[in-house]
Amino acid sequence: MNLLGNLLWLIFGGFFSALGYFFGGVMLCVTVVGIPWGLQCFKLAGLVLWPFGKEVVSSSKNSGCISILFNIIWLLSGGLYTALVHVFFGLLLTITIIGIPFAKQHFKLIEISMMPFGKTIK
Repeated sequence: MNLLGNLLWLIFGGFFSALGYFFGGVMLCVTVVGIPWGLQCFKLAGLVLWPFGKEVVSSSKNSGCISILFNIIWLLSGGLYTALVHVFFGLLLTITIIGIPFAKQHFKLIEISMMPFGKTIK
């Protein structure tokens, strides 16, 4: 069932969303300062490309205040906007019964798109 959900997700916008995260990651990695945020974009691109069957968990390793600082910078420079886009599409997809599994994936993406540092994908 996960395979079917992932294929439908790819066809109906998941590929282009992942492409956007990938392009953002490349642009951030061009600069030396943006590499940590670019790597998070690549992590998000992988999840957005194939979200069914994966889950987001908090990392067991404690990275301290640098992770909090990077999450705040991420949040202020686009993370909040990205999370709100996932909220919008999640709410839009809950209108139909067929869209509910896809809405769940958007709601799963809210947490990691808002604060990706300190999170892993399993």
